[in-house]
Amino acid sequence: MVRLFWRRKRTLYICFALVGSIFLFSQFHTNVPSAVVHTIPKPVHKPIGGEVMGDHDVPHAPPPVHQPEAVQKMKQQDQNIPPVALPVLPAPQSIIEKMNLTPQYPPEKSTADSVGPGEGGKAYSVNRDQLGEDQVKFDQGWQDNAFNQYASDKISVRRYLPDYREGDCLTQKFHPDLPQAAVVICFHNEAWSALLRSVHSVMDNAPSHLLKEIILVDDFSDRAYLKQPLEEYMSRYPIVKIVRAKQREGLIRARMMGVRSSTAEVLVFLDSHIECTKGWLEPLLDRIRESETNVVVPIIEVISDKTLQYNNARAGSVQVGGFDWNLIFHWHSPPKRDKERPGAPYSPLRTPTMAGGLFAISRAFFKRLGYYDEGMEVWGGENLELSFKVWMCGGQLETIICSHIGHIFRSRSPYKWESKFSSPLRRNTARLAEAVLGPYAKFYHSQTGTRKIDFGDVSERKAILDRLKCHSFDWYLKNIYPEFFVPTDSVAHGDIESEAGPHCIDSRRKGDGKVIVGMWPCHREGGNQAGPHCIDSPLKGDGKVIVGMWPCHREGGNQYWLMSKLGEIRRDNKCWDAGIEVGRIALLDCHGVRGNQHFVYTSNNEIKHGERCVTLSEDNKSLTIEYCSNSARQRWKFDRSPLILTE
Repeated sequence: MVRLFWRRKRTLYICFALVGSIFLFSQFHTNVPSAVVHTIPKPVHKPIGGEVMGDHDVPHAPPPVHQPEAVQKMKQQDQNIPPVALPVLPAPQSIIEKMNLTPQYPPEKSTADSVGPGEGGKAYSVNRDQLGEDQVKFDQGWQDNAFNQYASDKISVRRYLPDYREGDCLTQKFHPDLPQAAVVICFHNEAWSALLRSVHSVMDNAPSHLLKEIILVDDFSDRAYLKQPLEEYMSRYPIVKIVRAKQREGLIRARMMGVRSSTAEVLVFLDSHIECTKGWLEPLLDRIRESETNVVVPIIEVISDKTLQYNNARAGSVQVGGFDWNLIFHWHSPPKRDKERPGAPYSPLRTPTMAGGLFAISRAFFKRLGYYDEGMEVWGGENLELSFKVWMCGGQLETIICSHIGHIFRSRSPYKWESKFSSPLRRNTARLAEAVLGPYAKFYHSQTGTRKIDFGDVSERKAILDRLKCHSFDWYLKNIYPEFFVPTDSVAHGDIESEAGPHCIDSRRKGDGKVIVGMWPCHREGGNQAGPHCIDSPLKGDGKVIVGMWPCHREGGNQYWLMSKLGEIRRDNKCWDAGIEVGRIALLDCHGVRGNQHFVYTSNNEIKHGERCVTLSEDNKSLTIEYCSNSARQRWKFDRSPLILTE
């Protein structure tokens, strides 16, 4: 009995101990120090039926009781413990930041109120002498790019340019269903800021729904910033695609890479140092929508290579493209009939040729014309070949007055070209002459002395013209470019050799830009001459081109001359002029009104200007205009036989 009593008593003690422990634990838990309390989001209470219970329906914890002194001290100590600092890992640095490129990310687009270098198209002048250590950077920029990269880097790649459109262009309405464009920009070692500015200007000044893609073709650049950094920068823009050549291709084949990498209906070719302005794209696309055989060129305006000042052209002063018998592109004023066209000066303006750097063409028409001649090397000649084919094969080449794009015109090419041909340009133009000019190719060869050059097989290029039943080049000259001087209209031609010695009249440029006519040993190679010493036109140190005497080379060029029925002694659109320096002959633009540019080749083989004769100097080095004396120094051999075209 006693044993049973003690068992029950022990069980009772255990129960009391358990109850006491539970009570103490509940008191401690209710008042746990705040330093170790985690914030728990207020629960949303849902009964099984789905009704939401408010806080007033949820049982609340009982109010806290007085905390023991030991607990208060513990809480005080916990609050004084500093928080543990978690390590913060630095964000990975981009390759653009590592290379310290400017800009490192796209800046905001400037507005008319923006203040900064070059804003509004204004000049940003840099005084090299005040640059200190940056002079090295300044000089290197010029060396690498042939324009002021230092200034370019200081100017926003999204700078504000005014709306250069004027007159009817400001109210022009476009078809609501314009075709989409693929913009193809080829580059080789282009300056970072210039390339980005080109791309941003394309995107910032064109409706996004008309820009299907921008294809950047890297023609084997070796500058590191045009590799991963360019990929990183352009990754922000889904419409931009970068295509890279595995070897140096040159402009012609690089552009064809861009064509094959694009899909849009219209191809727009641009250079990599340009700036598009407001409304540049729509008028180009609208004209092509009217007819897919329209090939269109914007007004190409000059961005200064020194200050990046944007120089816009007025509608009434726009020039059109031409060429010479070297098959080199030239600008000239449009003829009167085109200046007086309907809708002038804002309507599309016919142009015989285009410079080739900036233009738009229907993909279908470009394909039909046989694209570019990929047998050409590097660049040069492709623009004239396409220009001739457009006109001869049923198309029309126009300058669109309402589209303005600026271009940095450089005085030299900063790039080195590696080609298996000694003169890629000569080879290209020889291919063009043989493929397109027909019997007129003889005038090209007479001018350039390239009859023996290896220009490759052009049978495929000729076949395109035959297959499309294109007009002849003779048709082109008579219908599209009747102002162009054709050698068959001459009364004398070839080199002009002195009867007093083996010198030919040549033309060389002086340092001040003038071309003088003088005597040089005849080299029979064309160039500046056209007999031992021939009348030539070399370049003088002051930039003037003066006609003088040099050894005759018999290869045309600077020594190849034509005498027109107006009495002009000319080479292409340049004529002898006796009005620049007294007693000297310069080479200036032909004006067609005789005067200082009128000469007579007499039956006595004299070349007379008024009552005086062109005379070889006593030292055989120069030409003067003296009183006629029947001297051998005043008699000249100049071929009077007619130039006849033969197939």
